[in-house]
Amino acid sequence: MDLLKIPLCNPPLVADGVSFMRWSGSALDEGDQASKWFTDFLGKPCRLVRFNAASETRDVDPVYAQGYFVMFSDQYPFMLISQHLNEPVSINRFRPNFLVAGCEPFSEDLWTEFKISQFHFKVPTIDQDTAIVGPEPNATLMKIRSDKVLRPDKKQQGEGQSLVCKESLTEGKAKMVKVGDPIYVINKVSTAAEAAA
Repeated sequence: MDLLKIPLCNPPLVADGVSFMRWSGSALDEGDQASKWFTDFLGKPCRLVRFNAASETRDVDPVYAQGYFVMFSDQYPFMLISQHLNEPVSINRFRPNFLVAGCEPFSEDLWTEFKISQFHFKVPTIDQDTAIVGPEPNATLMKIRSDKVLRPDKKQQGEGQSLVCKESLTEGKAKMVKVGDPIYVINKVSTAAEAAA
């Protein structure tokens, strides 16, 4: 395939009736050149769209993180995973926003709050109405993604930590994290069992 270049400016076309997971609405259409590229590559009709943050919203599940929003990511705005050696699967399969090096593998499973540059990230387990820390979503994640379930006979793996960014709730300047920014762990638990409780 030839190289496809997509401009960073918002495209002028709007596509209605776009659906993603349980959300549906309108999105910005990247145009016919992008459509042809993906149609040719995948062998079926495609349109490349961008989330239209000017007219649409998609909430993070308020049970876990009230007031936060996502675009076309799975369930949370951010995912962090630590660098693993001798992986049987490439890291790009997980599509993390942040890949951390220099810590023990899977140590992110123990972090409950940390800082990258001037931004605070946390695992969304606090009920925003009561300020009580609850078991979700970690309890469910440990049931479905923990190695005891996924790989009971093999070496422990892990699949990263879903996150929200405290500063994303405030207006202001564009927020940017750069490759090489240090990470400061503010709060963590002692064991993965504690993280899920």
